Amino acid sequence: MRPVLGNGRIRAESKGVCDHQNDMKKAHRHPLEKIFENRIAIIDGAMGTTIRTYGMKEADIRGDRFKDATKSLLNNGDLFTLTKPEIIGDIHRRFLEAGADIIETNTFGATSIAQSEFFVADPREHGARKDPEFYQKVIDDSFLNGLASDINEQSARQCREWADRVGTATSRQRFVAGSIGPLTVSLSNSPDADDPGFRVVTFDQVKAAYAQQVRALIAGGVDILLVETIFDALNAKAALVAIREVLDELGKELPVMISAAVGRGGETMISAQTTEAFWNAVRHVKPLSVGLNCSLGPDLMYPFLEELSEKADVAISCYPNAGLPNPLAATGFDLGPQDMARYLSDFAEGGLINIAGGCCGNTPEHIAAIAKALEGQPPRKFETPTERSSARQSEIVSRA
Repeated sequence: MRPVLGNGRIRAESKGVCDHQNDMKKAHRHPLEKIFENRIAIIDGAMGTTIRTYGMKEADIRGDRFKDATKSLLNNGDLFTLTKPEIIGDIHRRFLEAGADIIETNTFGATSIAQSEFFVADPREHGARKDPEFYQKVIDDSFLNGLASDINEQSARQCREWADRVGTATSRQRFVAGSIGPLTVSLSNSPDADDPGFRVVTFDQVKAAYAQQVRALIAGGVDILLVETIFDALNAKAALVAIREVLDELGKELPVMISAAVGRGGETMISAQTTEAFWNAVRHVKPLSVGLNCSLGPDLMYPFLEELSEKADVAISCYPNAGLPNPLAATGFDLGPQDMARYLSDFAEGGLINIAGGCCGNTPEHIAAIAKALEGQPPRKFETPTERSSARQSEIVSRA
């Protein structure tokens, strides 16, 4: 008979405490974590691609609010949240009916920094350059601040309305992810080959722009904050710091999803971090998920997704482009719904993913095909640090 430390009563009480702690941890898990145990969750497709199928013109995006803007706004899809909310709502509905568990807000470029590209004169046209002084004016600009806040909060509310409406109708909870996209400026690289130490913007300026976006997304009612299409890891760091500071300021907690775009070598493009290095750079955030999106399309993504799946101890997401851009294709990308369904099914069969969907070129029809192909396929199995710690603690107690 194996000796015990103390007596049986102490051992039993210790086991009871551990069981209670484990029950408490399970009770506080995010509902998506329960989905990850049973099936692969579905995230929506490309807002920009789907908007284009509605044939919107410059006048549509301008509406009355932006009719006097001096620069072209047609590629500023986030503005449709304010000028054509019925179109954005219809797109959310279609992605939800296609089977999406998670829909993203139409806020990919809804920071004051990104919006300045459409509303502020470019000093480079007059022989000057963009620099931290220029971007400080952007950060302090009341019009751009109000615009960014409006887009993010209104988009979150639109998403929330449709997620709740379809969730109630189908008796299946749906989730709203606040989309926090990349910027047109880099903290990692200089745009001037003759001045490699020069940066157009500072870390604090990038953080301030993201903090404003995060506050508005939370005010609009998002469930999750999604930092996505990361090609500059330092920009992403600024976004993650902003999220933490805003959550602390508001006394709230929301799960964070993180997704990078990679090049042919599996590097995060501008910042050139390998897939493993990228994970090591963000793992301290303890995200709900980490993954890859956009990039080169699914056909070239497998080895990098496989590496991330082996290294990360959180859920893995994957929502690639529908191949490479092709202006002659109906969606601007080569791969159709069945093509994407086949590739994502291969990822699932390899045990690599917990969340699947599509990025550029993926319409509701693509998402419907992906959802159907993944139905019944088991999700990737992983053990979180908390679960490993609990298991070790239980083992120690059982041996005592």
